[in-house]
Amino acid sequence: MMPSIIKHLHFEKTNVSFRKRLRLFFIVGVMVLLLGCVKAAIHYYGLEFLELNRLLTSGIAGAIFIIGFLLSSVLADYREAEAILPTIRTAIEAIDGDLESFAVENPDFNFEECRGILIGIINKLRRGLGPDKGHSDIPPALDEVARLTPIFGRLAKMGMASDWVIRLRTKQDVIRNAMLRIYQFQRLKFVPSVHVLVQTLVLWIVAMLLFLKTEDAPAAAIMIGFITYMFIYAMYLVRLLEQPFAKGHDSLDDVSFFLLNELESKLRSGVGQNAVSPHSGN
Repeated sequence: MMPSIIKHLHFEKTNVSFRKRLRLFFIVGVMVLLLGCVKAAIHYYGLEFLELNRLLTSGIAGAIFIIGFLLSSVLADYREAEAILPTIRTAIEAIDGDLESFAVENPDFNFEECRGILIGIINKLRRGLGPDKGHSDIPPALDEVARLTPIFGRLAKMGMASDWVIRLRTKQDVIRNAMLRIYQFQRLKFVPSVHVLVQTLVLWIVAMLLFLKTEDAPAAAIMIGFITYMFIYAMYLVRLLEQPFAKGHDSLDDVSFFLLNELESKLRSGVGQNAVSPHSGN
């Protein structure tokens, strides 16, 4: 019975993952089909007035170049964003390991409180990147990071070497810097004026293709559908990649959170599944 349930859950998870992976494809595909119907109506009623010439093809080539430039820039930011979560995990694990070693020699040190704060940092970061907070509510996670400051300030008085305290504060600054980088990624757009340019270019190209004189040959319809699909898909893709940490939406294009999910499970296993920062909220 149990294996069948596990198999069923795995199938459902795979099915959901497959739907999310192709979500943008279906959205753009539906839009292309609708535009195809509009094109068919324009052709049927003889409203086409644009002739295919070198000027039109040059305009399409120029639009492809500009969109490719913007997409390459956004993808570079996305690759940089992927490196942030490993940095956060490394810093949190370093802090947790140092404090755990110190707690072994100093029984009076409240290590569970510190580990609860570390769990709260991950928890608040995940919730701040969720859809309820607009994928950009990072200040609560920063406040949780700041709760480590007074604890580190007491460690020297409890007997921790100064260089170890400096190491802990450095790791705290690494986490804070990574959080601020995430905050910037989620709040800022890459050159907003360029986005306006791309959107207007796509609208103009699609409009010209709709009113372009074509024959009844299926090859012309297929080529127009391909060009329209390419432009609209690129425009939506840029919009998705602008927020690389957008969690909880129906897409797999956000940066994976699995590294911090694994770390949270590891930390919770040391203090109980319900262990969480007292100020982490619901």
